[in-house]
Amino acid sequence: MVKPSVLVTRRWPKIVEHHLSEKYNVQLNRTDRPLTSQEFREAIAKYDAVLPTVTDKIRADALDAPNVQTKILANYGVGYTHIDVDVAKTQGIAITNTPDVLSECTADLAMTLMLMAARRAGEGERELRAGDWSGWRPTHLVGTKVSGKVLGIVGFGRIGQEMARRAHHGFGMQIMVFNRSKIAPEVLAQFNAQQVATLDELMPLCDFVSLHCPGGEENRHMINSKRLNLMKEDAFLINTARGEVVNELALAQALMFDTIGGAALDVFDGEPRINPTLAQCDNLVMLPHLGSATREAREAMGFRVLDNLADFFDGRPPRDRVA
Repeated sequence: MVKPSVLVTRRWPKIVEHHLSEKYNVQLNRTDRPLTSQEFREAIAKYDAVLPTVTDKIRADALDAPNVQTKILANYGVGYTHIDVDVAKTQGIAITNTPDVLSECTADLAMTLMLMAARRAGEGERELRAGDWSGWRPTHLVGTKVSGKVLGIVGFGRIGQEMARRAHHGFGMQIMVFNRSKIAPEVLAQFNAQQVATLDELMPLCDFVSLHCPGGEENRHMINSKRLNLMKEDAFLINTARGEVVNELALAQALMFDTIGGAALDVFDGEPRINPTLAQCDNLVMLPHLGSATREAREAMGFRVLDNLADFFDGRPPRDRVA
């Protein structure tokens, strides 16, 4: 029996690539760079399955090919707003993702960012590396206490709930939640959390606001000047969701004029390009999209893709099918 042909658009953990190569006729992208739209058009005319990541901007021009061989886009990651789902459907292409397996590690990183921003860890490390530290003194890099403060969580899915678990049970934080749909009372009760009706209601209540909502056009620039102005002047914004959720110019202005206490970002609008204005903000922590960057999470994501491919090619409904 001929093995299905599969294109992996970026390099994956070696153990996952090994298992893929055993089961399928695999082509690896050894250059490890995002495919262009033209390269993607050529790929869907050649391979039975394509395994993209968030770096692959799979828009209509990449999918609208006359002869489509690809039957499934098995996405490596939870979010799939980088894929034009409607056009994929018209081409008869299924889409799967990899939920669950990266929730804990992404929440760990969100906690890391929150602590770094509150305790001015980025500023301190830069000072040390520049050789500018003159020694301990009572007023040096005084930050903000995290324990016992109010944390607002925007988007209360798997990652948002893991963030709440760490913040409430680990740091005694009071949890406030904004979510588009109503959260079951028993879920909120796990974290002694309170859900509010609107994002505008949430923003002024919190010492920290952590974003865990989907990206895409619906949520583009959800965090804008108006909502940043609703925050306490000593509050912090944390984003491990998607870069487009935050208006970066508005955030930079809020940071430069000290209308909020600080921010921490793991994702950026138009990444890997970084808005140069952000780099001028000392009260901003920036990390290069490390949310799921643990060996355990990245391998588990790959094996989740393998499970979805196995189900699909064996004629079973993939458990993580999203379209």
